[in-house]
Amino acid sequence: MTIQEKAQKLVEEFNYFDDWMDKYNYIIELGKSLPAIEDKFKTPDNTISGCQSQVWLHAELRDGKLLFTADSDAIITKGIIALLINVLSGASPEDILNADMSFIDKIGLKEYLSPTRSNGLLSMVKQIKMYAYAFSVKK
Repeated sequence: MTIQEKAQKLVEEFNYFDDWMDKYNYIIELGKSLPAIEDKFKTPDNTISGCQSQVWLHAELRDGKLLFTADSDAIITKGIIALLINVLSGASPEDILNADMSFIDKIGLKEYLSPTRSNGLLSMVKQIKMYAYAFSVKK
């Protein structure tokens, strides 16, 4: 699936819920389903700055595709990074750099997050794009 197909699927999944508490619960479930990051990647180098809670994000390039693993010490934050990984992991660095991130607005995520979580979300997107840029210039 392409990034846009994954993003559209996510928007459709969020549209099933009328109540934001149900959407929060879905975000929590996404976080719980996130595969565990190896402890060796829980380092300061992999910590996303700008997040109120601790978030670790690791990226590696395999067969031209960028694969992400992540974790957080806060369950909502873990769900948010899981949401981003579900859409962006497995794509080429170039596709990630050029990705339309409007799905974040379409699911209403920014408007229902606290200002600190919203800043954290932006920091997560920025870090993912920075990894994509770094791997695109390494080629």
